[in-house]
Amino acid sequence: MFDSKSKIVDFHCVFFFFSGCVIPGGGAFELVAHQALNQYKEQVKGRARLGVQAFAEALLIIPKAIAQNAGHDQQETIVKLQQEYAGSKIPVGIDITTGEAMEPKSLGIFDNYRVKKQLIHSSTSIATNLTLVDEILRAGLSSLRPGGQ
Repeated sequence: MFDSKSKIVDFHCVFFFFSGCVIPGGGAFELVAHQALNQYKEQVKGRARLGVQAFAEALLIIPKAIAQNAGHDQQETIVKLQQEYAGSKIPVGIDITTGEAMEPKSLGIFDNYRVKKQLIHSSTSIATNLTLVDEILRAGLSSLRPGGQ
């Protein structure tokens, strides 16, 4: 019985891999997206540039959390990953046993594309709504002051 279950899991992994529904895991996607957004930021003008930078930095929360949960220094691990990716241009994730860069694809570590896409969309929507609520609260507080400003 166990054998047939493992074959079903293997089939699903192969299906997802060949259908393009998985992306390298272990923080690799977030690292690559961070680098791409930093390059894109150079083309953006004005206040929007700060938003792109903030979004890029927020993406690094996932690999930092992986490093911290594995007992490694967050900043040191991120720097190692960024240096490895800059040199090879191959998506690299965190090896939780050593804290070093590893190639997730070769170790079979993948994230589901649809889940990752939905996560980014939801996070962006929530952040936008929180910003809107903050602006509404500020406008309400300023109307309570004498003179309405």
